[in-house]
Amino acid sequence: MWGAVLRRGVRGAGGLRCVSSGGPPWSQVVSEAEKIVGYPTSFMSLRCLLSDELSNIAMQVRKLVGTKHPLLDTARQRSLAEITELIHTAFLVHRGIVNIGELKSCDGPLKDMQFGNKMAVLSGDFLLANACTSLAQLQNTKVVELISSAIGDLVQGIYYENSKSSEENCLTDDIGISRWKEQVFLSHSALLAKSCQAAMELAKHSAEIQDMAFQYGKHMSMSHKLHSDLQPFVRESSSDAIAFSLNSAPAILHQEFRGRDAWLKQIREAQGKGNIVDYKKLQEAIKAGKGVTSAIDLCRCHGNRALAALERFPPSEARDALANIVYAVTRFP
Repeated sequence: MWGAVLRRGVRGAGGLRCVSSGGPPWSQVVSEAEKIVGYPTSFMSLRCLLSDELSNIAMQVRKLVGTKHPLLDTARQRSLAEITELIHTAFLVHRGIVNIGELKSCDGPLKDMQFGNKMAVLSGDFLLANACTSLAQLQNTKVVELISSAIGDLVQGIYYENSKSSEENCLTDDIGISRWKEQVFLSHSALLAKSCQAAMELAKHSAEIQDMAFQYGKHMSMSHKLHSDLQPFVRESSSDAIAFSLNSAPAILHQEFRGRDAWLKQIREAQGKGNIVDYKKLQEAIKAGKGVTSAIDLCRCHGNRALAALERFPPSEARDALANIVYAVTRFP
């Protein structure tokens, strides 16, 4: 969706405001963006992969290949959006693989878990293979290079995540916020950023416009990840503590302000019998420090950088929709 909306945003006018505490909710801005693109953006439903109607449409569009019909410009934009969705979905499915070594008897029969793992691997590989086939059919070397490198970034980022999965609730490294940003770019931002850039390449826009699209995708997704990491600390509706990663942005920033030794001491103090972490206690310790407010500031900083990239595009309804997406992910209670 992002690439298709960006393409329309290049064509078109108003200024963009800096992010603040206000802004429409996420579901609303995505729905509005879908209306501009003209179709739902989610490619999660397997019915789409098996739809006879979609197959017939694809066959008819293929007849136009080589005719330079304007419709092909749009059909390659949509294909790129679907390829990006397929890659994203494939890696989500792969992340669903269960660590058999950590299972307990109450988690269910071992054979079921092993079968589920096999299905996750096969399903993810199937989606990824389809994405790669469709990518080759775009017949654009630079786009293939961009999306292929994004897949490599995802693999590297997820490899790092999995290498720490056995110690998910422990800080084994002294990770600073700079290192955190590098890891988040690989596992979350690279695919969107490079897909936005690829969309501009398909539309034959200049290198400058392509870079602005990349910057928008990168900083918007960084804001989205920061917004997600902050939810356990800013939600007002729940009185119970929500389990959170000790490698999330607020925790990393809290460690930087407190110092690693003081942070490890707080973790030990929050651990009960069996080294089970009392997240409520740890959550209050982080909220009492500067980690949460600094993470909110960082989220809005990346949001403003995404908006700055959008300023290079002509004002249009599409640009406003992309800006509203930024406002939604920088919105806090």
